[in-house]
Amino acid sequence: MELLQKLVNAFGPSGNEKAVREIIKKEIKPYVDKMWVDGFGNLIAHKKGKGQKVMFAAHMDEIALMIKKIEDNGFLRISPVGGIDPLTLLGQNVFLFSPTGKFICNGIVSFPELHEGMDIEKKPKMDELYVDTGLNKKEIKKVGIEIGCYVIPSHSFKYLGNKKLFTGKALDNRVGCYILTKIAKKIKKPNVDLYLVFTVQEEMGLYGAKTSVYQIDPAWGVAVDVTDAHDSDIRGECVIGSGTYITVKDAELLANLELDECLKKLAKKKKIPYRLEVSDFGTTDATSMMLSRKGIPSTAISVSIRNIHSTVGIAHIDDVNYTIQLITELIKNPPKIGI
Repeated sequence: MELLQKLVNAFGPSGNEKAVREIIKKEIKPYVDKMWVDGFGNLIAHKKGKGQKVMFAAHMDEIALMIKKIEDNGFLRISPVGGIDPLTLLGQNVFLFSPTGKFICNGIVSFPELHEGMDIEKKPKMDELYVDTGLNKKEIKKVGIEIGCYVIPSHSFKYLGNKKLFTGKALDNRVGCYILTKIAKKIKKPNVDLYLVFTVQEEMGLYGAKTSVYQIDPAWGVAVDVTDAHDSDIRGECVIGSGTYITVKDAELLANLELDECLKKLAKKKKIPYRLEVSDFGTTDATSMMLSRKGIPSTAISVSIRNIHSTVGIAHIDDVNYTIQLITELIKNPPKIGI
């Protein structure tokens, strides 16, 4: 779990994924035939194998905030980098980083009602929030805080009471990065011509997958990501820990039927717990893959996360391992799509 911890704790908002990329490069270099970083920042690793050219993608970037205005009193107005609910930010401790990723100082996210101890009668909007660093405008300039600096949740990797449950920032999608890194090490001779792609700027618009597909031109592709855990009803069943998720539909994608059928058959045959997901919200790099070039048959395999798109998520290690198992079986027993 040391690698997962390192990935979760790394600085890597959309637009500056370098630290995450360097961790992954170091981990997988001995296990791949070729590896390169493209002009957009995607890390592409190739493991030569027989069969069709296929692509598995996991995004390196995390949701974050960016400073957009420095008030005269020293408070910092913020803009979201990716989708994050303002409610989850209230009173949170955050780290401030320069645009290049250098740590500057700590801050607290606040807004007037919280600041002055008043009753909070309605949910605040993002433009009502600010970061309080305890510095005035002159001091802010002196320490190097400027427009464009990143603001990152301060939560780090931890275990909960059940040691199979872990928590931290950026589980979306360092969990997927961890899974593909383990796949790179685990698969010796793939039954496909395998490309593992660690993409950038997924949270801003699925951009990295869109550009990397043009270089690879795969026969089919799979996004490895995370999804919402719908188990907040205390009377209902627990979702996390009960299996990997195979996407049927999300807000922008209807998954390829052949790929999904193959995944279901393999999961049943190997007794890998899984669930099917039909969602009205969100999407993954699979959408960019499917809509690129001539059209790439695609689907997504995901790990369920509690408190997704907040400052801190919760996941179950069994789901991570189930996902690794299912991807391994898919690479060993790939469908022949379009042949």
